[in-house]
Amino acid sequence: MHKIFIILLLSTSLAACKKTPPEPEPIVPIPPTTYYYPPIGSDTWETVSPAALGWDVAKLNDALSFAQSKNSYGVIILYKGRIVAENYWNGWNLNTRYPIASAGKTVTAFLVGLAQQEGTLNINNKTSQYLGTGWTSAPPAKENLITVRHQLTMTTGLNENVPDDNCTTPACLTYKTDAGGQWYYYNAPYRLLQDVVARATGTNYNVYTKTRLADKIGMKNFTWLDYVLYLNTRDMARFGSLILRQGNWNGTQLMTDNSYFSAMTNTSNPYNLSYGYLWWLNGKSSMMAPASTLVFPTMLAPAAPPDMISALGKGDKKIYVVPSKELVVVRQGDDAGQVLLGPSSFDNDFWAKLMQAIR
Repeated sequence: MHKIFIILLLSTSLAACKKTPPEPEPIVPIPPTTYYYPPIGSDTWETVSPAALGWDVAKLNDALSFAQSKNSYGVIILYKGRIVAENYWNGWNLNTRYPIASAGKTVTAFLVGLAQQEGTLNINNKTSQYLGTGWTSAPPAKENLITVRHQLTMTTGLNENVPDDNCTTPACLTYKTDAGGQWYYYNAPYRLLQDVVARATGTNYNVYTKTRLADKIGMKNFTWLDYVLYLNTRDMARFGSLILRQGNWNGTQLMTDNSYFSAMTNTSNPYNLSYGYLWWLNGKSSMMAPASTLVFPTMLAPAAPPDMISALGKGDKKIYVVPSKELVVVRQGDDAGQVLLGPSSFDNDFWAKLMQAIR
């Protein structure tokens, strides 16, 4: 009897020892709390896994696959300055430099603000103060209505119906309506902003970009060529990060003119509510598109966060900046299949997928 009891007791004890251990507590993602700035002069760049942010990895990969299928050759997603995703296709790598088309306009907008901050120009001054009288073919009284601010906001009133909208000679720049009287996405007056900065500062535009911006944030592979900026994806991301931080880079405030920065990233004219100083703005009640005078009763990208601002260029060059999500997203490559010069359906389609991944 005692032997039977001992055998039963041992059997019970062994069974207890073989019990399945309790499931471990799920790991709660702990996203970074500080903002990260990649060091200057180095390819070092901290990363953070999407899983650590609580993102849906499968849906993130779906968004990236969609981007790849649309002629994207480089995509970077930053959260609080850290790389969440960095993908290259078509033989590209982190050093591949490519023209960013009109996305470079936003860099010019920033440089204009720096020049005003330094006291070398004032955006409310007439453009002829910097380019000289006769920079257009408009009557002198009408030319003198055009200010640097009108160039920043695409409201110069110059006639956009020309064979080449990149032509900056006076013969190509004719009067249509008084400055401030319409919005039209006209390249030539924008291009001359670079000449305004160069003449106002007495500095070559590439040199001014290098000393005032590129060297400060580590944009090592930039160049302006025929008014077009060439960058790699990481340098685009650096600039986007600077804008996300309102002109601050690792404790140094490059843009101290807060009123200019605010004006640059908010509605700048009564015609196209989705346009700042050469920046495209999401979340507005209406928008206009390049090469059109129509007003569309919609925001740029309904699927994206309303506070997103964007640098947009022909061929779907993109720098998206989203303060509410602390995100910077870069898309480089060739035409995603759209005909518009700036906004395109890629903006909404890509963000519809990306927002499914972000929790």
